[in-house]
Amino acid sequence: MADRFVTRFAPSPTGWLHRGHAFSALSAFRAAQSRAGRFILRIEDIDATRSRPAFEDAILADLAWLGLAWEQPVRRQSEHMADYRAALDRLQTRGLVYRCFRTRREIAEDIERAPHGAMEAWRGGPLAPDDEARRLAAGEAYAWRLSLDAAARDLGGFGALSFVERGNGPNQETGLISARPELGGDVVLARKDVGVAYHLAVVVDDALQEVTQVIRGQDLFEATHVQRLLQALLGLPTPTYAHHRLLLGPDGRRFAKRDRAETLRDLRARGVTPAQLIAELGLD
Repeated sequence: MADRFVTRFAPSPTGWLHRGHAFSALSAFRAAQSRAGRFILRIEDIDATRSRPAFEDAILADLAWLGLAWEQPVRRQSEHMADYRAALDRLQTRGLVYRCFRTRREIAEDIERAPHGAMEAWRGGPLAPDDEARRLAAGEAYAWRLSLDAAARDLGGFGALSFVERGNGPNQETGLISARPELGGDVVLARKDVGVAYHLAVVVDDALQEVTQVIRGQDLFEATHVQRLLQALLGLPTPTYAHHRLLLGPDGRRFAKRDRAETLRDLRARGVTPAQLIAELGLD
Protein backbone atom coordinates (compact mmCIF):
# COMPACT_ATOMS: atom_id res chain seq x y z
CA MET A 1 0.00 0.00 0.00
CA ALA A 2 1.22 3.48 -0.78
CA ASP A 3 2.70 5.52 2.11
CA ARG A 4 0.70 8.61 1.16
CA PHE A 5 -2.52 9.34 3.06
CA VAL A 6 -5.47 8.24 0.90
CA THR A 7 -9.10 8.42 1.93
CA ARG A 8 -12.46 8.37 0.20
CA PHE A 9 -16.12 9.26 0.29
CA ALA A 10 -18.29 6.50 -1.14
CA PRO A 11 -22.00 7.35 -1.42
CA SER A 12 -24.68 5.20 -3.03
CA PRO A 13 -26.81 6.96 -5.68
CA THR A 14 -30.05 5.69 -4.18
CA GLY A 15 -31.31 9.01 -2.84
CA TRP A 16 -30.38 12.64 -2.19
CA LEU A 17 -27.49 13.58 0.09
CA HIS A 18 -28.30 15.12 3.49
CA ARG A 19 -26.39 16.80 6.34
CA GLY A 20 -24.96 13.51 7.54
CA HIS A 21 -23.39 12.86 4.14
CA ALA A 22 -22.00 16.40 4.08
CA PHE A 23 -20.39 15.89 7.50
CA SER A 24 -18.75 12.62 6.41
CA ALA A 25 -17.56 13.94 3.03
CA LEU A 26 -16.13 17.12 4.52
CA SER A 27 -14.40 15.17 7.31
CA ALA A 28 -12.67 12.90 4.80
CA PHE A 29 -11.79 15.74 2.40
CA ARG A 30 -10.31 17.92 5.14
CA ALA A 31 -8.32 15.01 6.57
CA ALA A 32 -6.74 14.45 3.15
CA GLN A 33 -6.02 18.14 2.72
CA SER A 34 -4.38 18.44 6.14
CA ARG A 35 -1.98 15.61 5.27
CA ALA A 36 -1.31 16.60 1.66
CA GLY A 37 -3.02 13.34 0.76
CA ARG A 38 -5.46 12.06 -1.81
CA PHE A 39 -9.24 12.32 -1.67
CA ILE A 40 -11.22 9.83 -3.76
CA LEU A 41 -14.89 9.84 -4.67
CA ARG A 42 -16.36 6.39 -5.28
CA ILE A 43 -19.91 5.79 -6.46
CA GLU A 44 -21.23 2.60 -4.86
CA ASP A 45 -23.95 1.78 -7.38
CA ILE A 46 -24.03 -2.00 -7.17
CA ASP A 47 -27.74 -1.91 -6.30
CA ALA A 48 -29.09 -1.53 -9.83
CA THR A 49 -32.69 -1.71 -8.62
CA ARG A 50 -32.37 1.51 -6.57
CA SER A 51 -29.48 3.46 -8.12
CA ARG A 52 -30.46 6.32 -10.42
CA PRO A 53 -28.39 8.59 -12.70
CA ALA A 54 -30.26 11.60 -11.31
CA PHE A 55 -29.05 10.78 -7.80
CA GLU A 56 -25.45 10.44 -9.02
CA ASP A 57 -25.67 13.79 -10.82
CA ALA A 58 -26.99 15.35 -7.62
CA ILE A 59 -24.13 13.85 -5.58
CA LEU A 60 -21.58 15.50 -7.86
CA ALA A 61 -23.42 18.82 -7.71
CA ASP A 62 -23.80 18.72 -3.93
CA LEU A 63 -20.14 17.92 -3.31
CA ALA A 64 -18.99 20.63 -5.71
CA TRP A 65 -21.29 23.09 -3.91
CA LEU A 66 -19.57 22.15 -0.63
CA GLY A 67 -16.22 23.04 -2.24
CA LEU A 68 -14.86 19.51 -2.51
CA ALA A 69 -12.56 18.35 -5.31
CA TRP A 70 -11.70 14.75 -6.07
CA GLU A 71 -9.51 12.65 -8.32
CA GLN A 72 -10.64 11.61 -11.76
CA PRO A 73 -11.86 9.27 -13.02
CA VAL A 74 -14.51 8.43 -10.44
CA ARG A 75 -14.78 4.70 -9.80
CA ARG A 76 -18.31 3.40 -10.28
CA GLN A 77 -18.76 -0.06 -8.85
CA SER A 78 -21.19 -1.12 -11.57
CA GLU A 79 -18.35 -0.79 -14.09
CA HIS A 80 -16.03 -3.15 -12.21
CA MET A 81 -18.09 -6.24 -11.47
CA ALA A 82 -15.29 -8.44 -12.83
CA ASP A 83 -13.06 -7.37 -9.93
CA TYR A 84 -15.63 -8.53 -7.39
CA ARG A 85 -16.36 -11.70 -9.31
CA ALA A 86 -12.65 -12.56 -9.26
CA ALA A 87 -12.53 -12.09 -5.48
CA LEU A 88 -15.64 -14.24 -5.00
CA ASP A 89 -14.15 -16.91 -7.26
CA ARG A 90 -11.07 -17.05 -5.05
CA LEU A 91 -13.22 -17.61 -1.98
CA GLN A 92 -15.30 -20.24 -3.79
CA THR A 93 -12.21 -22.14 -4.89
CA ARG A 94 -11.02 -22.36 -1.28
CA GLY A 95 -14.42 -23.51 0.01
CA LEU A 96 -14.97 -20.35 2.06
CA VAL A 97 -18.44 -19.56 0.74
CA TYR A 98 -21.58 -21.58 0.18
CA ARG A 99 -24.91 -21.25 -1.60
CA CYS A 100 -27.73 -20.30 0.75
CA PHE A 101 -31.27 -20.82 -0.52
CA ARG A 102 -33.03 -19.46 2.56
CA THR A 103 -35.05 -16.28 2.19
CA ARG A 104 -34.54 -13.26 4.43
CA ARG A 105 -37.81 -14.09 6.16
CA GLU A 106 -36.75 -17.67 6.88
CA ILE A 107 -33.44 -16.46 8.35
CA ALA A 108 -35.23 -13.85 10.47
CA GLU A 109 -37.48 -16.60 11.83
CA ASP A 110 -34.44 -18.77 12.57
CA ILE A 111 -32.82 -15.91 14.50
CA GLU A 112 -35.98 -15.33 16.53
CA ARG A 113 -36.02 -19.00 17.51
CA ALA A 114 -32.35 -18.96 18.56
CA PRO A 115 -31.55 -19.37 22.29
CA HIS A 116 -30.24 -15.81 22.63
CA GLY A 117 -32.99 -14.13 20.63
CA ALA A 118 -32.80 -11.61 17.82
CA MET A 119 -29.22 -10.51 18.58
CA GLU A 120 -27.88 -13.92 17.60
CA ALA A 121 -25.99 -13.70 14.29
CA TRP A 122 -27.15 -16.29 11.79
CA ARG A 123 -24.86 -19.20 10.91
CA GLY A 124 -25.57 -21.83 8.31
CA GLY A 125 -23.68 -24.08 5.95
CA PRO A 126 -23.80 -25.74 2.55
CA LEU A 127 -26.56 -28.14 1.65
CA ALA A 128 -25.94 -31.78 0.87
CA PRO A 129 -24.75 -32.05 -2.76
CA ASP A 130 -27.90 -33.84 -3.98
CA ASP A 131 -30.21 -31.30 -2.33
CA GLU A 132 -28.21 -28.37 -3.73
CA ALA A 133 -28.24 -29.88 -7.22
CA ARG A 134 -32.01 -30.34 -7.03
CA ARG A 135 -32.58 -26.75 -5.99
CA LEU A 136 -30.25 -25.43 -8.70
CA ALA A 137 -32.03 -27.52 -11.33
CA ALA A 138 -35.34 -26.07 -10.15
CA GLY A 139 -33.98 -22.56 -10.65
CA GLU A 140 -34.28 -21.55 -7.00
CA ALA A 141 -32.68 -18.25 -6.04
CA TYR A 142 -29.70 -18.29 -3.70
CA ALA A 143 -27.07 -16.04 -2.17
CA TRP A 144 -23.38 -16.70 -1.68
CA ARG A 145 -22.62 -16.52 2.05
CA LEU A 146 -19.25 -16.40 3.76
CA SER A 147 -18.79 -19.44 5.99
CA LEU A 148 -17.37 -18.34 9.34
CA ASP A 149 -16.61 -21.94 10.22
CA ALA A 150 -14.57 -22.43 7.04
CA ALA A 151 -12.88 -19.05 7.48
CA ALA A 152 -11.87 -19.92 11.05
CA ARG A 153 -10.35 -23.19 9.87
CA ASP A 154 -8.53 -21.41 7.06
CA LEU A 155 -6.99 -18.81 9.37
CA GLY A 156 -6.57 -20.97 12.45
CA GLY A 157 -9.14 -18.87 14.28
CA PHE A 158 -9.77 -15.14 14.47
CA GLY A 159 -7.51 -14.32 17.42
CA ALA A 160 -4.87 -12.63 15.27
CA LEU A 161 -7.32 -10.33 13.49
CA SER A 162 -7.34 -6.69 14.54
CA PHE A 163 -7.65 -3.19 13.15
CA VAL A 164 -6.66 0.29 14.29
CA GLU A 165 -9.43 2.74 15.15
CA ARG A 166 -8.37 6.41 15.17
CA GLY A 167 -11.86 7.69 15.79
CA ASN A 168 -14.48 6.15 18.05
CA GLY A 169 -16.93 3.30 17.75
CA PRO A 170 -20.48 3.68 19.09
CA ASN A 171 -19.28 2.56 22.54
CA GLN A 172 -16.14 4.70 22.40
CA GLU A 173 -13.99 1.87 21.05
CA THR A 174 -10.63 3.25 19.95
CA GLY A 175 -7.03 2.17 19.42
CA LEU A 176 -6.19 -1.43 18.54
CA ILE A 177 -9.45 -3.37 18.20
CA SER A 178 -9.69 -7.15 18.15
CA ALA A 179 -11.86 -8.13 15.21
CA ARG A 180 -14.92 -10.22 16.01
CA PRO A 181 -16.38 -11.30 12.67
CA GLU A 182 -18.65 -13.77 14.42
CA LEU A 183 -20.83 -10.80 15.41
CA GLY A 184 -22.11 -10.61 11.84
CA GLY A 185 -22.69 -14.30 11.24
CA ASP A 186 -22.41 -15.77 7.75
CA VAL A 187 -22.81 -12.54 5.80
CA VAL A 188 -24.05 -12.40 2.21
CA LEU A 189 -21.30 -11.65 -0.32
CA ALA A 190 -23.37 -11.85 -3.52
CA ARG A 191 -26.96 -12.30 -4.66
CA LYS A 192 -28.62 -13.06 -7.95
CA ASP A 193 -30.22 -9.59 -8.14
CA VAL A 194 -27.10 -7.81 -6.89
CA GLY A 195 -23.94 -9.41 -8.29
CA VAL A 196 -21.89 -8.44 -5.24
CA ALA A 197 -22.76 -7.29 -1.75
CA TYR A 198 -21.37 -4.28 0.11
CA HIS A 199 -18.82 -6.04 2.33
CA LEU A 200 -16.96 -7.74 -0.51
CA ALA A 201 -17.08 -4.76 -2.90
CA VAL A 202 -15.78 -2.28 -0.35
CA VAL A 203 -12.70 -4.29 0.67
CA VAL A 204 -11.79 -4.94 -2.97
CA ASP A 205 -12.22 -1.27 -3.87
CA ASP A 206 -10.28 0.04 -0.88
CA ALA A 207 -7.36 -2.22 -1.80
CA LEU A 208 -7.42 -1.38 -5.51
CA GLN A 209 -7.63 2.34 -4.78
CA GLU A 210 -4.86 2.15 -2.15
CA VAL A 211 -7.04 3.64 0.58
CA THR A 212 -5.00 4.01 3.77
CA GLN A 213 -7.66 5.55 6.03
CA VAL A 214 -11.39 4.88 6.01
CA ILE A 215 -13.34 7.79 7.49
CA ARG A 216 -17.04 7.04 7.94
CA GLY A 217 -19.93 7.13 10.40
CA GLN A 218 -20.23 5.03 13.54
CA ASP A 219 -23.14 3.16 12.00
CA LEU A 220 -20.56 1.25 9.94
CA PHE A 221 -18.23 0.43 12.83
CA GLU A 222 -19.60 -3.12 13.26
CA ALA A 223 -19.10 -3.77 9.54
CA THR A 224 -15.35 -3.36 10.08
CA HIS A 225 -15.17 -6.73 11.83
CA VAL A 226 -16.27 -8.81 8.84
CA GLN A 227 -14.41 -6.55 6.43
CA ARG A 228 -11.21 -7.20 8.37
CA LEU A 229 -11.86 -10.93 7.98
CA LEU A 230 -12.33 -10.59 4.22
CA GLN A 231 -9.10 -8.62 3.96
CA ALA A 232 -7.28 -11.47 5.70
CA LEU A 233 -8.86 -14.17 3.54
CA LEU A 234 -8.10 -12.29 0.30
CA GLY A 235 -4.63 -11.13 1.29
CA LEU A 236 -5.61 -7.46 1.09
CA PRO A 237 -4.10 -4.60 3.12
CA THR A 238 -6.01 -3.22 6.08
CA PRO A 239 -6.57 0.54 6.22
CA THR A 240 -6.70 2.50 9.45
CA TYR A 241 -10.28 3.34 10.41
CA ALA A 242 -11.68 6.56 11.83
CA HIS A 243 -15.39 6.38 12.62
CA HIS A 244 -17.08 9.63 13.49
CA ARG A 245 -20.21 10.64 15.35
CA LEU A 246 -23.57 10.54 13.61
CA LEU A 247 -25.57 13.70 13.08
CA LEU A 248 -28.98 13.68 14.72
CA GLY A 249 -32.09 15.51 13.63
CA PRO A 250 -34.45 17.51 15.87
CA ASP A 251 -36.24 14.26 16.77
CA GLY A 252 -33.01 12.74 18.08
CA ARG A 253 -32.76 10.23 15.24
CA ARG A 254 -29.83 10.12 12.85
CA PHE A 255 -30.31 11.58 9.41
CA ALA A 256 -31.23 8.89 6.87
CA LYS A 257 -32.43 8.80 3.28
CA ARG A 258 -35.35 6.56 4.15
CA ASP A 259 -36.65 9.13 6.65
CA ARG A 260 -36.67 11.85 3.99
CA ALA A 261 -34.22 14.01 5.92
CA GLU A 262 -33.82 17.52 4.55
CA THR A 263 -31.46 17.20 1.61
CA LEU A 264 -28.55 19.33 0.49
CA ARG A 265 -30.65 20.18 -2.58
CA ASP A 266 -33.32 21.53 -0.23
CA LEU A 267 -30.76 23.61 1.65
CA ARG A 268 -29.43 25.12 -1.56
CA ALA A 269 -32.96 25.88 -2.75
CA ARG A 270 -33.74 27.92 0.34
CA GLY A 271 -30.50 29.88 0.10
CA VAL A 272 -28.31 28.21 2.70
CA THR A 273 -24.63 28.77 1.86
CA PRO A 274 -21.88 26.18 2.24
CA ALA A 275 -20.29 28.34 4.94
CA GLN A 276 -23.54 28.38 6.93
CA LEU A 277 -23.91 24.60 6.65
CA ILE A 278 -20.28 24.01 7.63
CA ALA A 279 -20.77 26.20 10.71
CA GLU A 280 -23.95 24.30 11.60
CA LEU A 281 -22.05 21.02 11.34
CA GLY A 282 -19.34 22.33 13.69
CA LEU A 283 -16.65 22.08 11.02
CA ASP A 284 -15.78 25.75 10.65
